[in-house]
Amino acid sequence: MTDNTSPEVPLVAIAYHSGFGHTAVLAGAVAEGARDGGARVSLIAVDEITDRDWQALDGADAIVFGSATYMGNVSAGFQAFAEKTARRCINGTWRDKIAAGFTNSGAKSGDKVAALVSLAVFAAQHHMHWVNLGLGPGWNSSTASEQDLNRLGFWLGAGAATDVDANRDQVHPADEATCRHLGRRVAEVTRQLIAGRAATEAA
Repeated sequence: MTDNTSPEVPLVAIAYHSGFGHTAVLAGAVAEGARDGGARVSLIAVDEITDRDWQALDGADAIVFGSATYMGNVSAGFQAFAEKTARRCINGTWRDKIAAGFTNSGAKSGDKVAALVSLAVFAAQHHMHWVNLGLGPGWNSSTASEQDLNRLGFWLGAGAATDVDANRDQVHPADEATCRHLGRRVAEVTRQLIAGRAATEAA
């Protein structure tokens, strides 16, 4: 078992905006997966961000960004947060951190890939290292199932679809499982990066 007090334990922050609670559920699934991967996790709702949250973001080894997809892009709430990071972008505060992303919309496609691209570009502007989903497509043959991981077939990050009139507890279980996978993957890749840096410094 990983000692979560050791310096090799990845610190993962999940910065998300959720309009109706569905994306918040997915953020929780990412957090659960990252913890399963041995990380310490900070969950940050960016529309309620505090000074302590900014410190958690600046101190994290990895940041996973999450937003609902509205009108083919990230939400206004997430974009407002992104614009508040301009000084950090200029100063390179988040340079060489790991980054990843997830999104949700009502439609099965809903132009979610555009929102994921927006998150990836945002990470690139901060000089971060983007981690993709690392899964093949699910639910794409006659023998496949709607319960497959990556049932909607996204590669850049995790994409989920939740009926617009659904309650928070009606987020699709396969989408939650896909987000848990993303969280574990981010934790594992971040641990590898930390170990590699330590080995390089030792050499």
